Amino acid sequence: MVNEIIARVSRGSRMDQVYLPKNRASALGVGEYVVIAPALRKEQITPYYYNAGHIEPIKAEIIQGILSNSEAENIIIAGSFLEKGFCFEDIDIIVINGEGRAIENYVEIAFGLKAHIINMKYDALRAGLNTDPLFQMILSRFASKERILLNIKPQINYKLLDLHLLKSKLLPEQFEHLNGKEKYKLARNMIAIKLFIEGKTATIEKVNKEIESLFGKGAVKSIFENTIEKTPFTAKYREVYRKVFNAIMGGISHAKQGQAG
Repeated sequence: MVNEIIARVSRGSRMDQVYLPKNRASALGVGEYVVIAPALRKEQITPYYYNAGHIEPIKAEIIQGILSNSEAENIIIAGSFLEKGFCFEDIDIIVINGEGRAIENYVEIAFGLKAHIINMKYDALRAGLNTDPLFQMILSRFASKERILLNIKPQINYKLLDLHLLKSKLLPEQFEHLNGKEKYKLARNMIAIKLFIEGKTATIEKVNKEIESLFGKGAVKSIFENTIEKTPFTAKYREVYRKVFNAIMGGISHAKQGQAG
């Protein structure tokens, strides 16, 4: 029986090294010779990038590692990870027709990142793009193992939008207790829903542009950095929220009347 331990290669001052836990259920003893090899198969894959722009080398390395170490039919890497800069602690990964556990372990061991895995089939992916503005926004830029053709056909599900919008309601009441990243996410989601109801595709670029239009130039940066002034921001936020909420309620009421007729 072969005893195996998965460990991460760490950078040292003169030599790179691999650390093994002292309390290990293994026959590997101090002074023994071992063979070190990659834990997962590595096959070079050329990623397909959609609306991703410039990708920093370290992110390109992470993307290549993820795509090369999975047998899934397709892997989609999306979300804030692909935005410019290095302020990321996690990564959103959609696994199409495959198992995401190996990818989750690989990302944590190799790069020290937390992977948010979504397992789904292509039918669910298409349905999400057609009905969910938050899903649209996540996939407004991505890297994938195989090319994906986005043929979005919007279908408004007002009850789903109502559930999404409800989460954004707490921002004004919890203003002092939320950090900038949390405030931005709640505001971003509300605006994505607003754009979707207006018949527009919810992309990161369009959402941020709408935030700047509604809350003033530089609002995206101020919200994210948690420097936005409370009173004018929350007043405008409540106004926008009320309009979006009323539009959703009107849609639900209209749908009920149509069913009754």
